[in-house]
Amino acid sequence: MAGGDHKAFEELYGLVSGPVYGLVRRVVRDPAQSEEVSQEVLLELWRSAARFDPGRGSALTWVLTLAHRRAVDRVRSARAAGEREQREARRAEGPAFDQVAEEVEAGLEREWVRRCLNRLTALQRQSVTLAYYEGYTYREVAERLRLPLGTVKTRMRDGLTRLRDCLGGAA
Repeated sequence: MAGGDHKAFEELYGLVSGPVYGLVRRVVRDPAQSEEVSQEVLLELWRSAARFDPGRGSALTWVLTLAHRRAVDRVRSARAAGEREQREARRAEGPAFDQVAEEVEAGLEREWVRRCLNRLTALQRQSVTLAYYEGYTYREVAERLRLPLGTVKTRMRDGLTRLRDCLGGAA
């Protein structure tokens, strides 16, 4: 495929289009956006096939890594756009009559999250904080902590499960 072989691309497309869309759909959630991101990933595969290094892992792992990164980028971009729109809307409208109550509620929610975070082990808290408050990917967290990616994923899964259970009592 790296040499421009269309038949090779057709074969690869048939093998990976389903898993790519499934992964992207889980991250992006919106079907139309997921289709767009999947198409971008497959185009990127065609353009960057020469960069694949079989010594670093399987082709499927490489493809799914590209898909996950692209999906996360799309979610972050959409979130940033939404936050910009919200800031502009707040700036345009004045403070709501209920602003004090909303601030108190937000403060209570933050305190609840802090308490639940403090119930995690130090290692789980560190991994979750790097990923969710500082925006690092699992791989980046693993690199920062100098730990295997699988270890970081396990810590994150266990930590998020404990957070979910703890925060379930906040509802």
